[in-house]
Amino acid sequence: VETELGWEFIQIYGLTETSPLLTMNRSRAEWDDLDPAERASRLARQGAPALGVRLRTDETGEVLAQSNVVLKSYWQQPDASAQALADGWFHTGDGGEIDDENYLGLQDRKKDVIISGGENVSSIEVEDCLFSHEAVAEVAVIGVPDDKWGETVKALVVLADGAAATEQELIDHCREHLAHFKCPTSVEVRAELARTATGKLQKFKLRAPYWEGLDRQVN
Repeated sequence: VETELGWEFIQIYGLTETSPLLTMNRSRAEWDDLDPAERASRLARQGAPALGVRLRTDETGEVLAQSNVVLKSYWQQPDASAQALADGWFHTGDGGEIDDENYLGLQDRKKDVIISGGENVSSIEVEDCLFSHEAVAEVAVIGVPDDKWGETVKALVVLADGAAATEQELIDHCREHLAHFKCPTSVEVRAELARTATGKLQKFKLRAPYWEGLDRQVN
């Protein structure tokens, strides 16, 4: 895109509650001589805080923000407002880390992190791995109940038109690229995945049948 069209790629991050910008990441001159993979990894970060924005992460890794454009409260929802704005910081619900350059990198929605045998698994990391398989068109990774581990990794997959892949083939693909505890223990092929009208995955709906009658409390 940059070479052929002359467009600059800019990574941004924010939420409706932050009006909406929190961070911005644009290419820097000192990155021009980096190899393409390293340059891409730097641009894949969500970026440095925008002007007037303060960011930090709490002890659980949740990204917290302050600025003069963060919402004051949710309309007629005092409990939700108090939770979102606890301690004077807006709690984004996203898990991430801030590196030595003060750049934010997101890891997952906090509620979508899978805790298996005490290990935190980013559903996004597993999804990215499965997306690298040529047969996968769509994927949602969720945690499902497990008597031994609390929950284990399950992948719900929509295959590309005309493509074929077995459950074991997709699991083996993940094992070639990820630590074993992050890999799916099961893969289910579906015709479609639950999404909102704007195309966002509705993981709470995808998880619900597996956790019916159970509390999602894991150690």
